[in-house]
Amino acid sequence: MSDKLQRLELVWPGKNERVDVEPRILIEDVEKSYSADPKIQEKMNRQLFEQEPEIAPTFDNMLIHGDNLLALKALEAEYSGKVKCIYIDPPYNTGNAFEHYDDGYEHSIWLSLMRDRLEILKNLLANDGFIFIQIDNNECCYLKILCDEIFGRNNFVNDILWKRRGGSANPNNRLNNVTDYILWYSKSQEYEINYIFSLDDENTQEYIKKRFNNIEEKTGRRFMKSPIQSPNPRPTLTYDYKGYKTPKNGYSISLEVMKKWDEEGKLCFPQSKSQNINRKIYLDEYKGQPINNLWTDIKVINPMSKERSTFDGGQKPEALIERILTLATKPGDLVLDSFLGSGTTAAVAHKMGRRWIGIEMGDHIYSHCLPRLKRVIDCEDAGGITHSAKWQGGGGFKFYELGSTLIVTDKHGRQVISDKYNPEMLAEAMCKLMGYKYAPDKENYWKQGYSSEKNFIFTTTMNVEEQLLAEMSQALGDGNLLICCGAFTGNKTAYDNITVKKIPQAILKKCQWGSAGYPLPIREDFSDGDFEFEDEE
Repeated sequence: MSDKLQRLELVWPGKNERVDVEPRILIEDVEKSYSADPKIQEKMNRQLFEQEPEIAPTFDNMLIHGDNLLALKALEAEYSGKVKCIYIDPPYNTGNAFEHYDDGYEHSIWLSLMRDRLEILKNLLANDGFIFIQIDNNECCYLKILCDEIFGRNNFVNDILWKRRGGSANPNNRLNNVTDYILWYSKSQEYEINYIFSLDDENTQEYIKKRFNNIEEKTGRRFMKSPIQSPNPRPTLTYDYKGYKTPKNGYSISLEVMKKWDEEGKLCFPQSKSQNINRKIYLDEYKGQPINNLWTDIKVINPMSKERSTFDGGQKPEALIERILTLATKPGDLVLDSFLGSGTTAAVAHKMGRRWIGIEMGDHIYSHCLPRLKRVIDCEDAGGITHSAKWQGGGGFKFYELGSTLIVTDKHGRQVISDKYNPEMLAEAMCKLMGYKYAPDKENYWKQGYSSEKNFIFTTTMNVEEQLLAEMSQALGDGNLLICCGAFTGNKTAYDNITVKKIPQAILKKCQWGSAGYPLPIREDFSDGDFEFEDEE
């Protein structure tokens, strides 16, 4: 038997069939981009900063229409390692067809679609970031193993069960499914969780009833007695205090803390000096019990709710997303949802002072997301978390459409640059393909992008002559310039700090061109029973 380490792997038909995704550009639709009225914004800012100074309305949010795999690839170069929290609610693959999603993919295709998107999402996550994936029991187990493979099993934080519906009769001789799963992964082990405490659930209320059974005579405040003796030997914390017996293992607090709590009236002294001193924890200062992974207190949106929309694809309550973002983010952090649906994640992130990117391929981005987010900005959305988040309105977003494919086939069968690309668009596209950041220099027209302080790129469809190369080489000094051009004359290797590449030849093999999306073909010769777990050397 091989002594090599083995790993558990989920295999499926077509797993090794990969496509090189084209990194398309994003084109802003200025008419659909939206921001608060300047006068209203000034008033809202003033009110907001007085109440919640850390929550500032932001304007660099992005609403993107198009295939989410292509859109994620378009974001990858600029946003890798910058997203703090990702929440996605992908199609559950139940076999049912919703109005806005084809939710009946064959299992192997569904896994490939998820794998391709999750790999890019991982790249986008910050090192201390999280991803939350909501799913039901149809694909949950397969998705868990897939995520273990992509994110690492050690980076699995928890699975959250959300009770999303009540149960009554058992359909089809089975128990009613009333929960969704939310798989929670981190990018690495370098993360912090913002713990949430609850006072309202049944367990906490029972705990309060049993423990907070003391009343302070002077104030009438209810409190519980909390031990301050150490469970393990602490020689450095062994001391006498006001004649009371020192606990066997010493105290869990220092003498300085003991004196401070005494001055604040937070100590409970027993009548007998042989008994232990306790700390008072007042009910009116009690935050509650930390929440666990079973969420039964967040209700689905009822038909009469103010946040109810006409979206039929499973609108999530804002309270659910609020809890996730509270656990994983702080004001100003970047949040991404690549299955935006009705726009809930973007709406909640906006109200909570987080920056956001939302991607949706369906036309309901126009009918649902756009008007909803405009209402949020104008503070005309009274539902959801508006009141609890103290949302006053403001901020904005830019609306983007995915650019068309860069390379097309002409009538002669040749691969050429699409005539839909103007010079600026072409320059941006070449930056993405060559690994440069598009940032046109105001003084030097040939500095259209950069990869470092001294490495630049210039794209033109014109003929580049040797005289121009000489001028650029001298201006660069110890810098380097990549020139992508339609044609050139002279010796392109004459200058050490300049590299010349001809387009489109330089990029033809970079990726797969001409696809509106990347669906995989359904294989009719495989059935749902072809999944297996394999020990791979």
